[in-house]
Amino acid sequence: MLIPLTRKKFEELLPPVGTGDQYRYCWGKPRDFLQRLLVSVMAIVVAVIIEVVSHDRFAIVTFSLGIIAGLYWLWEPAYRAGRRNAECRKYEYGGFWQGEVLDVYVTQELIGKEETVNSKGDLVIVENRERCLNLEVGDESGFTTQMQVPLVRPHKVIRRGDTVEMIVMSNREDLSRISKLSDIYLPDHNLWVSDYPYLRRDAFLYVSRQLRRRQMR
Repeated sequence: MLIPLTRKKFEELLPPVGTGDQYRYCWGKPRDFLQRLLVSVMAIVVAVIIEVVSHDRFAIVTFSLGIIAGLYWLWEPAYRAGRRNAECRKYEYGGFWQGEVLDVYVTQELIGKEETVNSKGDLVIVENRERCLNLEVGDESGFTTQMQVPLVRPHKVIRRGDTVEMIVMSNREDLSRISKLSDIYLPDHNLWVSDYPYLRRDAFLYVSRQLRRRQMR
């Protein structure tokens, strides 16, 4: 099932400003925070040096830039979330799609390599692998697509035949060519499957409930 959305509803589901879930995602791990903090500190030091060298001639400018750069650790995740949202909102049309799980399985994916030295002094390359959930979904029209995300414990309840819902994006008014997909929602388990939380989830759940009520009439 594919139901076209109005532009207003589409933009409501994909807001221009990052949601709380998106901000938390972009905040990253402690290592990411420390990297941003280091950039902020270095920027403040540069701003102070420029102010000293220029003998306060650009005090207002350097002070303003120093404040912005000093808060880089705080606003950079919001900026990245907004950029991701903008990539989705550039599509002209969106639709609410409902289908089912066709297949679900787990794989081990290579996410990086590290060089280290063993006890004998030999150089060893260590492969970092991550368990990932692979979800294939489709509908009665023959449309199928796949999503791969890091595996988490709640994913173990997913079974073939489970209902799935998501937003699809396209530059064609009839949505005959899908260019991008949102995160997937499984109403049977009240479970989201995604790497990045594209949608404003409260708005999506409202649309989902409204459409299910129509189906039941």
